[in-house]
Amino acid sequence: MAADAAVTVAARLDRLPSTRYSRKLVTLLSLGGWFEFYDLFFTAYVAIGLFKEGIFTPTTKGLFDLSGFASFVAALFGGMFVGTLVFSWVSDHYGRRSILTFALLWYSIGAFIMAFQHTPQSIDLWRFIASVGLGVELVNVDSYLSELVPRSRRGPAFAYMNFVMFTSVPVVAFLSWQLVPISVFGLAGWRVVVIIGSAGAIVIWWIRRGLPESPRWLVQHGRLAEAESILAEMERHARDETGGELPAPELVAGEADYKPGAWSEIWSPLFRGRTIMLVIFNLVQTIGYYGFSSWVPALLVSQGIGVTRSLAYTFIIAIAAPIGPLIGVYFADRFERKWQIAWAAIGIAVFGLLFAQQTGAAGVIVCGLLITLCNNWLAFSFHAYQAELYPTRIRAQAVGFVYSWSRFSVIFSGFIIAFFLGHYGTVGVFTFIAGAMVIVFVVVGFFGPNVTKLRLEAIAT
Repeated sequence: MAADAAVTVAARLDRLPSTRYSRKLVTLLSLGGWFEFYDLFFTAYVAIGLFKEGIFTPTTKGLFDLSGFASFVAALFGGMFVGTLVFSWVSDHYGRRSILTFALLWYSIGAFIMAFQHTPQSIDLWRFIASVGLGVELVNVDSYLSELVPRSRRGPAFAYMNFVMFTSVPVVAFLSWQLVPISVFGLAGWRVVVIIGSAGAIVIWWIRRGLPESPRWLVQHGRLAEAESILAEMERHARDETGGELPAPELVAGEADYKPGAWSEIWSPLFRGRTIMLVIFNLVQTIGYYGFSSWVPALLVSQGIGVTRSLAYTFIIAIAAPIGPLIGVYFADRFERKWQIAWAAIGIAVFGLLFAQQTGAAGVIVCGLLITLCNNWLAFSFHAYQAELYPTRIRAQAVGFVYSWSRFSVIFSGFIIAFFLGHYGTVGVFTFIAGAMVIVFVVVGFFGPNVTKLRLEAIAT
């Protein structure tokens, strides 16, 4: 009975059409992610406020100087590294919904406390603590969404989720533009920007209480009645909206094999190649992604652009953040996902090298917009991709393991970027980034499996 029910749940999920109800569920997940991205991207925008208050410096005296801004970036990704590597397994054990909610609250509390710290060491400490929850949250959002939506809508669903989440980027850029240069009720503006993010996340936690658990996860843990109830509700909404019966479930060979999962399985012959490919990919992809997004105001200042103008340019560039995912809602599943990742990486390399040559407003903004477009297309594509490559029983811990290497690399790449910026300027920074993006193209394009429009259970066998 358990095996039959497991097959039925997976097959029934994948034949569902897009409905207002399913879009509501994806939107609720996305709203939680909105404040996660707000946190990730305020790193760049509050930097100038941290410099102004004399807490951090743009460059470092030594490679691991804690008074340099690179240590603030490292604290963020150090915490996310611990969250993704050490704690991602809890979602596979305790469920997607409960861990997502807990992780969001963890982040909110940690970020709020950080906003009232005054030394580099204490700010870095609470940045690290808050980011542990952030790391757990991001991994579980990917796992949850991949299991909840039908195979024909996974790419667009991830694109839509990233569209919603990336709308936080122009918001935090605008707030930083307005608030970072001033004080609000005696608080430095950068602190107010942080407080707004932590308070908003608590509101979204309240809204997300209506999310159901992943039916695939429930079946994996033998909770068949709960899975059936949730799936029946989704089917009822689909019938009501379409006005007809749903297609017959299409079974996939081997999807009834719901054996217990173990972390060591990611090194089995079936998954070993994928794991190695994703580890290498994650080690280098963040060099390009965060090398620009976390440093863009500092990069502009280093090119001789004043603080106020650099924040204004950054806001204009940030407006493009949701555009890539919005386009992806319509095109994400029309092309094989791995090649979307590969060519987006090449775009980052090319437009980054062009950005380093610009001094005028038009050139800076156009190249910045194009880098942002490629960055965010790469982001929604690879978040979908790595969640698709493993079975439900180990999805969160497998994604957590491979994704943790991206967090690990940024801990050190921030210091390396600071070194290149101090010694070779923006040209040196983007030459370093371009080399990393070429590696992304090779490892994903030539060694990654195809996934687009395939059943999760088929990809994992």
